[in-house]
Amino acid sequence: MLEELGISKETLTFLEQEEEKLKTIFKEIDKTCRYNSLKVLGAFHKYNVQEGFFNSTTGYGYNDYGRDNIEKIFAEVLDGEDAIVRSQFISGTHALTVALFAFLRPGDTMLSITGTPYDTLHEVIGIKPNNSSLISYGIKYNQIDLLNNDFNYQEIRKYLTNNKVKLIEIQRSKGYSTRKSITINQVEKAIKEIRKINKEVIIMVDNCYCEFVEEKTPLTVGADIIVGSLIKNLGGGIAPNGAYIAGKTKLVELAGERLTCPGEGREVGPTLGINKSFLEGLYLAPSVVASALKTAILTSIALSDLGYDVEPKYNDKRADIVQNIIFNDKEKLIKYIQGIQAASPIDSNSIPVPWDMPGYDDQVIMASGSFTQGSSIELSADAPIRPPYIAYQQGGLTYEYGRLGLARAIEELNKLKLK
Repeated sequence: MLEELGISKETLTFLEQEEEKLKTIFKEIDKTCRYNSLKVLGAFHKYNVQEGFFNSTTGYGYNDYGRDNIEKIFAEVLDGEDAIVRSQFISGTHALTVALFAFLRPGDTMLSITGTPYDTLHEVIGIKPNNSSLISYGIKYNQIDLLNNDFNYQEIRKYLTNNKVKLIEIQRSKGYSTRKSITINQVEKAIKEIRKINKEVIIMVDNCYCEFVEEKTPLTVGADIIVGSLIKNLGGGIAPNGAYIAGKTKLVELAGERLTCPGEGREVGPTLGINKSFLEGLYLAPSVVASALKTAILTSIALSDLGYDVEPKYNDKRADIVQNIIFNDKEKLIKYIQGIQAASPIDSNSIPVPWDMPGYDDQVIMASGSFTQGSSIELSADAPIRPPYIAYQQGGLTYEYGRLGLARAIEELNKLKLK
């Protein structure tokens, strides 16, 4: 069976030896998983989840009590007052877009304090010109870069003292950058500093890839609103699409009216049979995220010991499920990602190649042999084709499948050495 998968016994022996070094770290991941599982089950019991919640609505989606209770459960799990959780959100980027257009008005200022946001938000904001962007509607934008992988508190204080800001955006995960992702402790400290100067500014956190990695959420430590995708962590590999916006009720209501229309808001939106997938995905999510973390940590130590630069290191504090492998070599990057695809359950015979993708300036190569198109809680790896040629790997529905994917990717790198 190993031969059929293109994996040698030598590679598996190597990974077994690496696993021996990770027992203490894996125990900590299991501890976090147990806590978050307890939290999810408690929310299910609090709102008395029953089979009737799985019922579907069509058309306008009036009186969908399953949908309404799902949103209460998500709010509970995320430590928020309220949440909107809908399949009508196409992606995390779409949910972020809805939130930004819901909260900001012409003349308002948006400030990012984690530098330039993820590539797909550039046209949303207007960093890259677009006639439908926030900037085209008269909304101002500015950003403050991180300083040594932490918030630049001096610049933040200075900017907030001298400028009126409506919304501060924090992107926790690194996106296609070389910075570190932002931990909950860093978010908490930043919020406390911001509130010393401005108690009214909306603090919005892009929480994609970060849910259930730690026990607290940004809402726990004072954020007003958080946004995430359901084909990432909280969907547990079960949700086929969708996203959430959670936090203060008044802001969630505004987001609902921007997603649908003023006057109807969250009262409409048919579920079309998706309720069971949302609930089952959330139920499995703590365990799935734990598997994704273990896969990322094994990747980190294995690739490091094979001579590659990695970020984060295997023993670093983690904020998300993303693992960077810095190849400094285009061919090695492509081969590694092709190896991940070759060990996927879906389209394993497909060979990823760099290609133009909407929302990105560089060509992108992506391995995502997943049950849900583009899912990054399932084992996947992608990269913009630009120096220093970094693979961004994430996901793994189970640790065992993630381990096999890593093994096959290492085999692809070994083939290059034999050339």
